[in-house]
Amino acid sequence: MSTPALTVVAVAVAVAWAVHGCWLARRLRTARRDPLTGLWTRDAFTRRARRLLRNRHAVVVLADVDHFKQVNDTHGHAAGDALLAATAARLTHAVGRSGVVGRLGGDEFAAILIDRDATAADRFAVLSRVLARPLDTAPEVHTSVSLGWVRRSDRPDENLSALLRRADEAMYAAKHGPSRVRRATLGRLLAGLTGRRPGRRSAA
Repeated sequence: MSTPALTVVAVAVAVAWAVHGCWLARRLRTARRDPLTGLWTRDAFTRRARRLLRNRHAVVVLADVDHFKQVNDTHGHAAGDALLAATAARLTHAVGRSGVVGRLGGDEFAAILIDRDATAADRFAVLSRVLARPLDTAPEVHTSVSLGWVRRSDRPDENLSALLRRADEAMYAAKHGPSRVRRATLGRLLAGLTGRRPGRRSAA
């Protein structure tokens, strides 16, 4: 085979491998994304969240849709899916490109945002109102989303799992209190070593 022909073959093989590599990368990204919301799945979120926690300005947030079963029972699963997708989009917008949002399962979401200007409390107050807005596609659906959060700087020695548990406790308190937003206390983990409240799945 002549040199030009060999060159053509080599280029064709290289192009084929490049296309195959892009296809594999796309499949891998798809596998790490929740098909309904487009958010990172639990494992993919965890990897990115751990990197972001190296930043002392990081804030860990847990969000849980209130009365989600009632929405499904009253308006149907299509409305429930639309609510989850809208919640995911609103969280993603609020967190911004410097953070990460994931769907942990069901109607529960987690996020890490970078709060360099220490305005997290104000941002979450606004976010709570945004999350409670009716859906454009289903204006009859009315509910709220409970938020629990903790600053990385409050617990610099704790890992992601412990911080998520603290945010979870705060979120659970918000769900049963007058406000839908609650910052984690500086006290000990109320749920003990496992950090699990009744009915709560393990975080990440």
